Amino acid sequence: MNTLTSRFEVPERLEKDLRRAYILEGITVLYGLSVVTVMYLVMGSSQAMKAAWLEDLISLVPAIVVLVGLRMRTRPPNETYPYGFHRALGISFQVASLALCAVGFYVVYDSATSLIAAEHPTIGTLQLFGHPVWLGWLMLPALAYSALPASVLGYLKLGPAKALHNKAMVADATMQKADWMTSAAAAVGIMGIAFGYWWADSVAALVIGLDVLKDGMTHLKTSVFDLMDRRPETVEGEPHELPEKVEKRIAELPWVSRVDVRMREAGQVFFGEAYVEPVDDRLPTERTAEAIECARAVDWRMHDLTVELVRP
Repeated sequence: MNTLTSRFEVPERLEKDLRRAYILEGITVLYGLSVVTVMYLVMGSSQAMKAAWLEDLISLVPAIVVLVGLRMRTRPPNETYPYGFHRALGISFQVASLALCAVGFYVVYDSATSLIAAEHPTIGTLQLFGHPVWLGWLMLPALAYSALPASVLGYLKLGPAKALHNKAMVADATMQKADWMTSAAAAVGIMGIAFGYWWADSVAALVIGLDVLKDGMTHLKTSVFDLMDRRPETVEGEPHELPEKVEKRIAELPWVSRVDVRMREAGQVFFGEAYVEPVDDRLPTERTAEAIECARAVDWRMHDLTVELVRP
């Protein structure tokens, strides 16, 4: 078993953000289950409501996989997985992206075929306190319930997600923050039916499906490239400055003539190699340890760096 690789991942100053991440994702799952239940009870045969319900159902996946990834990432390395389980977060990001793509494709196909076939949605009535109430009026508060708390949760998640460099959580927060657009589109579809525009329902569902598909494809592209050991990027998609910072810090050591650093993401943290050309052959073990210590001191995300001393 590998006993030399550190299990440390998140510094003490970020423990508060980590706890917030667990709490917010847990609240998201419980709240999401209640939304899915409410939406199912009132969705009737509306394509827009069906699309919004599916979007809410699949939005549970990112929160669940983030929780699973956060739990798995701290497992110690072993003989089978000598690099540890840091990539669990990257895999969870990819699973969430694939789920979004699948739902987006289905909603686009289902709503487009309904629109082409000119299917007129039928929304029935419900007996409420002895009076018949059109189900569409009950759909609107259900949509508001699915949108407003979700948007607030999305804003609350962005802070700890960015602090922890957790791209799966950032994607989850971004989708929730924009959830009001899905609900607004569904509401427009419902109001369209109320005023006799049968096609508004399918068009609203199509808009929702395209938005979900766009999010899924964008996040899937990012997750695939991260798993291909692409150069690390920030959660905003910009090249990360850490490789240059580590290279500069090692180059400042008095015994270093030249250095080249390459790095890759493994979930929230980075792994990498530094090829260092020393000015002479003295004290190779001490110099290697010093270079590693300097690199790790630059940023907590520099989790594992292999330093190789090379000849000119």
